[in-house]
Amino acid sequence: MTPQAALFAGLIDYAGLFPPAALEMEAAVRQYAEHRSGPHAEMLGRFIVPLARLAEMRKAAAPIGGSAEWKLSVLALPGEPLPPEIDSVELKIERAEDIRRLSSGQGGRLPALRYFEIPIASDPGELIAALAESSGRAKVRTGGATVEAFPGAAELARFLCECATARVPFKATAGLHHPLPSLPMHGFVNLFLAAAFAYHGGSQSEVLTTLLESSADAFEWDFDGVGWHGHRLAVAEILSARAKFAIAFGSCSFEEPVAGLQALGWL
Repeated sequence: MTPQAALFAGLIDYAGLFPPAALEMEAAVRQYAEHRSGPHAEMLGRFIVPLARLAEMRKAAAPIGGSAEWKLSVLALPGEPLPPEIDSVELKIERAEDIRRLSSGQGGRLPALRYFEIPIASDPGELIAALAESSGRAKVRTGGATVEAFPGAAELARFLCECATARVPFKATAGLHHPLPSLPMHGFVNLFLAAAFAYHGGSQSEVLTTLLESSADAFEWDFDGVGWHGHRLAVAEILSARAKFAIAFGSCSFEEPVAGLQALGWL
């Protein structure tokens, strides 16, 4: 396996229902079905759907073979009851005590894969500790409709390193349209290489430098791994970080990240 295949496998959760794409349900369902059988299907992760639109999604998918085999992640409000077949949920939370309360079963059953979107503008250490105690996972917002919605690279580096130290898996959402950063946008290749590096002991300053690198020439891919700034990750290290720590990122477009990788010759 190449380091690119290790890094990109199942990386993109499809969020076509959400801005800026904001597709109608039928269009989003059709796009996801096409991506599942397309040439880069190995990069595709879960279909992201609000709990309130789950029945609508199933109805829209019925004419094209149904969604029974699809991997879903449901966006829900704390306390909303979830169907038993849902194995991944994403909740927005701001207090550590709410993470502990919800993870203990108060407010309803949560699946094993439960992501809590947490704020990172200030030190999220207390929230990450609560996630570690309760076997929860973190969700970090990496962009949005305004410049202010994009966290700084230093905030992301702190988040990645604190999650890595606590061994709390995470996913990202919003703003990751391109492989490399273009301010205020972060690069998804940078983010996931930085995460893998943090998982295997990289320092916060080294992680920050990785997040900020905007030159494709700084990254050297070969059969056994990838190197940059004097650092290196072997394929096995990328695989373990992806499986146990740096899970995925949500994107309203699947084609755009793929096209960005192709333009760099990394796919």
